[in-house]
Amino acid sequence: MEETIFIQIASYRDPELLKTLDDCISNAEFPENLRFGICWQHSEEDEWDNIDRYKNDPRFRILDINYKDSTGACWARNSIQQLYQGETYTFQLDSHHRFIKNWDTELISMLKGLQAKGHAKPLITSYISSYNPETYPIGKTEVPWLMNFDRFTPEGVIFFLPATIPGWEGMTEPIPSRFYSAHFAFTIGEFANEVQHDPEFYFHGEEITIAIRAYTHGYDLFHPHKIIAWHEYTRKGRTKQWDDDSEWGKRNARTHEKTRKLLGIDGESYDSNEEAYGKYGLGRVRTIEEWERYAGIRLRDRSVQSWTLQNKLAPNPEVEDYENSFHQKFKHIIDVHKSGFKEDDYSFCAVILESEDGTPVYRNDLNEQEITQKLKTQDDWIKIHIDMQGPKPHKWIVWPHSKSKGWGEKIETLI
Repeated sequence: MEETIFIQIASYRDPELLKTLDDCISNAEFPENLRFGICWQHSEEDEWDNIDRYKNDPRFRILDINYKDSTGACWARNSIQQLYQGETYTFQLDSHHRFIKNWDTELISMLKGLQAKGHAKPLITSYISSYNPETYPIGKTEVPWLMNFDRFTPEGVIFFLPATIPGWEGMTEPIPSRFYSAHFAFTIGEFANEVQHDPEFYFHGEEITIAIRAYTHGYDLFHPHKIIAWHEYTRKGRTKQWDDDSEWGKRNARTHEKTRKLLGIDGESYDSNEEAYGKYGLGRVRTIEEWERYAGIRLRDRSVQSWTLQNKLAPNPEVEDYENSFHQKFKHIIDVHKSGFKEDDYSFCAVILESEDGTPVYRNDLNEQEITQKLKTQDDWIKIHIDMQGPKPHKWIVWPHSKSKGWGEKIETLI
């Protein structure tokens, strides 16, 4: 039987798109079995953004979109999913990738191996290793990556960080994952229908909601144990959708709201009836609570088990006192404009986080050397990284102290 792959690529004014398509096709063992769904968001001004050679290729279904009509990545990905025509597998990518030889049969072999072990619906996904378009193939990362828990953002979204898979050299099969990457996701074709991107989502919240929705639909998440492809992360100096869209902030705020309600973050309620989220809601095979036990993350109070914080693989082991096995963790970056620092002889700067009733819950002062270094940078903003155990604070305070004038003006902002 012909085993086809529906490749989903949302591209926004990306000079890497054509190179990605060429490399994908040339490195496939069976390029005749590839089917491409492309949401091609482009500008006539971008003469390099031209995919004419594929417009009449029967393997391609191209949505020709004026970039001004785009409303973001999730909208584009949802549009592509409407082009699915029953292919055996689906493979979601970004528009800036490079591939190993025979990547297609490698992925199919991984998936079938997982199915043989009882995983009916394996989802192979990760933040994959990086490449630099300016130097490729020189400089590409030569070790496979996984996704570790990083933090809850102030809005309640879980962020992840890539890291090398420990002991990958001796591995022979994919490893369990808690999370989902929108730039590399290979699974059975029905996923394109069953777990579609919510077109109202903008960006932040996309990946954690898809991870949990997939899990509740019965998909088992895995990281590939070897390199299949490379991804470019920086897109340095190139136009992103939010550069052209003055309304993106409103869309992103709405995404945060829907994410909190869908997942019950901070105790916000999710209406589980079909009218609430329709096809973009949770599945019925498993519950959010089952994902939380699997992942070691509790959403209602933004808390995490030690097993997860130590970057150990899922599933998390059963513990005797489950309810008390979680730790709250808050990570944040404070941005302070340099205009708030008017003196040239600071001795230290107090960095304080307070709860809603004004109780200090964190303090970690910058010393004289740290302040001097931060004020010398070319950036107009000083960035202060916060990493603490505990619930989300209500407010941050940055309070500089100079040798000659004592305490300066407090700089404070609600979180």
